[in-house]
Amino acid sequence: MKQEVKKILVIDDDKASCELLEEILRACDWATSSVQSPEDAFEIFRKEKFHLVISDVNLGSTLSGIDILKRFRESVPVILITGFGSLESAIESIKEGAFDFISKPFKVEEIVSVVKRAMETSSHAKKIESAEFLSGMLVGRTPIMIELYKEIARAAMTRSTVLITGESGTGKELVAKAIHQHSLRKNKPFVAVNCGALTETLLEAELFGHSRGAFTGAVFDRRGLWEEADGGTLFLDEIGETSLAMQVKLLRAIQEGEIRRVGSSQTKRVDVRVIAATNKNLEEEVKKDNFREDLFYRLSVITIHVPPLRERVEDIPLLAEKFLREICSELKKTNLSFSEEAIKIMQSYEWRGNVRELQAVVEYAALRCRGQEILPEDLPVKLLSEDLKVENQFFSNLYLDLPSLDELEKRYLIYVLEKTGNNRTKAAEILGIDRRTLYRMAERFGIQL
Repeated sequence: MKQEVKKILVIDDDKASCELLEEILRACDWATSSVQSPEDAFEIFRKEKFHLVISDVNLGSTLSGIDILKRFRESVPVILITGFGSLESAIESIKEGAFDFISKPFKVEEIVSVVKRAMETSSHAKKIESAEFLSGMLVGRTPIMIELYKEIARAAMTRSTVLITGESGTGKELVAKAIHQHSLRKNKPFVAVNCGALTETLLEAELFGHSRGAFTGAVFDRRGLWEEADGGTLFLDEIGETSLAMQVKLLRAIQEGEIRRVGSSQTKRVDVRVIAATNKNLEEEVKKDNFREDLFYRLSVITIHVPPLRERVEDIPLLAEKFLREICSELKKTNLSFSEEAIKIMQSYEWRGNVRELQAVVEYAALRCRGQEILPEDLPVKLLSEDLKVENQFFSNLYLDLPSLDELEKRYLIYVLEKTGNNRTKAAEILGIDRRTLYRMAERFGIQL
């Protein structure tokens, strides 16, 4: 018996994108048709049978790819593609039942892999019953960030514990908050604690609370953060810094769903979803006997890795502009922006402190900027190349000794002549004067041209 040929409908208002996708899909022996509008998609879908729909999110129409998804999701799997990937669009896509969500520019092997999976399964991604985008949390449109958004959306649909890994400053707590905000627990508390900032004794009392008389100064009963998070989410940051003794207590609380206050013999059941984060390699810590293996497996039911900033440099302009808007709002500054040169310098920097370091750099530059555009000399010296550092130092020292206007003018004239290789025409052009005026200035300051 002849096997049925799988047929795919491609929807994109850009004809070239349709043709590219059709070429890729036909090379894999899938039959394809394409349309450039939602209305044409509805019409052809009534006439023909399709096994899969691939649609761009932005279709240049009052209807979007989300509307396509809502119309077709009960009949066939739907894959959405977008050139403007965000956590909002990823969450909404998965919430509405998209099979997968891919950002442009996509890789051929990525499209083929996702389509194969869609063809092999008849089940759709489960929906999140209620979720609204928590704006301003995570920013990025690179493929690695789109994957992170999808992992957040999938984790939000479950009750499982989550382990978030990544370097310091990458935004692990933001990921935890996003999971909570898009889960069914979103109307309950999100409670965060830094496990590395407290001693073992203080951490135990902070997490589990204490009874009156449990220790010196405990003059009354006190609820711990575990109880404060009842019904919601408890975020254990820097979980890798906890002692082995503390890890035993954490494991019991997670497994049994109950806690016991310090100094009390009574236990209390508490409904808490635990999300933990670490910048350490816990698998290596387990091998070194620094972290309990049973707790590691209990925490890492779902593991999400947050990429360092150096692996998504294309997102730096987006992040920098976001931080700049926030800082300008605080400083009551308007129309402040980055020069292309400043953006290029930021994209070439290594960012060991990741997004947190970028935020600090943007604040520094905004405070230092004297015009409407942030220039390379407004950035911290550590970001600059050796040539730029020398130049930056020149401008910093230009007026530190409070020279007269004549002296300041002389220093700047010498600087421009040096930068132009004593090209008088170019120097005059930069200074905004004619060559005759340039000669008079040089004569006044005793500079030989």
